[in-house]
Amino acid sequence: MAQVMTKSSMPIIKWVAEVLGLLMNGIYYVISAIGLPNVGIAIIIFTIILLMAMMPMQVKQQRFSKLQAIMQPELTKIQNKYKGKRDTASQQKMVEETNAVYAKYGVSTAGSCVQLLIQMPVLFALYQVIYKIPGYITVIGDKIAVLAENSDFVTAFSKFVTDTNSANLTRNFASGETKNIIDAVYGMTTKQWNALLETSSGASFEGALTSLHQYIRSATNFLGLSISDSPWDIIRNAWNDKTGMWVMLIIAAALFPILAWFTQWLTYKLMPQPAAANGDSTSTMATTMQSMNTIMPIMSAVFCFTLPVGVGIYWILSAVIRAIQQYAINKKLDKETTEDIMKAAQEKMNKKRARQGLPPQKITNQAHTSTRSFEPDEQRRAERAAETLERNKKAMEESTAYYNNTARPGSIAAKANMVKAFDEKNAGAKSSGKKKK
Repeated sequence: MAQVMTKSSMPIIKWVAEVLGLLMNGIYYVISAIGLPNVGIAIIIFTIILLMAMMPMQVKQQRFSKLQAIMQPELTKIQNKYKGKRDTASQQKMVEETNAVYAKYGVSTAGSCVQLLIQMPVLFALYQVIYKIPGYITVIGDKIAVLAENSDFVTAFSKFVTDTNSANLTRNFASGETKNIIDAVYGMTTKQWNALLETSSGASFEGALTSLHQYIRSATNFLGLSISDSPWDIIRNAWNDKTGMWVMLIIAAALFPILAWFTQWLTYKLMPQPAAANGDSTSTMATTMQSMNTIMPIMSAVFCFTLPVGVGIYWILSAVIRAIQQYAINKKLDKETTEDIMKAAQEKMNKKRARQGLPPQKITNQAHTSTRSFEPDEQRRAERAAETLERNKKAMEESTAYYNNTARPGSIAAKANMVKAFDEKNAGAKSSGKKKK
């Protein structure tokens, strides 16, 4: 019966959701077999497996962030060097020098873009899987389908949807097909479940409905909260009803946005921050990073406040794991010198060249010309002075040789050439005489 369940229909996202749904379904099947049929636990295990699979990309992204802070002074010098120069040659030279810096530290100019492009569809797809649990976790979908195909229940539930006039029930119920009934039943809030159970008292399907409610409540309960409800809905309903342990419900629900804010703040706090420097682009970057460190955690809190608790579980746990990864990467890179990083980058580049059938090449040679602007000012001035002196000396020798070889007969230069030739001939004769003796 699982084939009638509603799944995501969003382009691209639906394919990712299908893969994630298979993984989630497999995890839920295993934990159900050992007596722990709980979607919240399945999401936790799912998150750990998913992040382990994505760890190489996560580490690469976080390593890039750390190296970006190390490279930034060099990149800033390049930007300042070509500031205001819009001609093609200058722009091309700036790109070459920038690429040389990236090559020196062994990172791609694309940075973490690829990693982010991969992670975003995963997040959207995960939301679809959690929002449409019956479509992806077949055990839950099949249990609801048994009741959704009972004609007496369909009649009573249709009237309940009309009388309730709730947006979520009306939207999910739609055409009244089996899959829509399943979506509507699963998507009911705790308050709506209680109302449906009350109106179904004495009905032929009352026992089946009660049994289903107990199973779904157990399977979707996490810390006393339904993973399908948002913290906002939980807090609002608990405040309005004020029955049972409503205070504890409000506290538990409020923990999700608070933990979302804290874990995201911690992750950004551990990320390397560019040092501010007045008058250059590094200062702008530092200001931007500080703004992100403030805004993004707040957005995470809003995000987990309005979306289902199940999404919040994934969001918070993944932030904790990323924070641990970033801390470990920071510790590792803090022990490495720039020479160590460059050596590792060179080895990485040579392995890539070997696969392409190219000979080894030193990054330092490749990037030498482009990175000269990073050397200390005194050293650069001394080198420029030595180069200028050498060029002037060579030019003088070349011009003198040309003038002497084309001197006019009878001129001082011509007479000087005759004296020079005589001296060279005389010196040669003396040298030959010494050899004969």
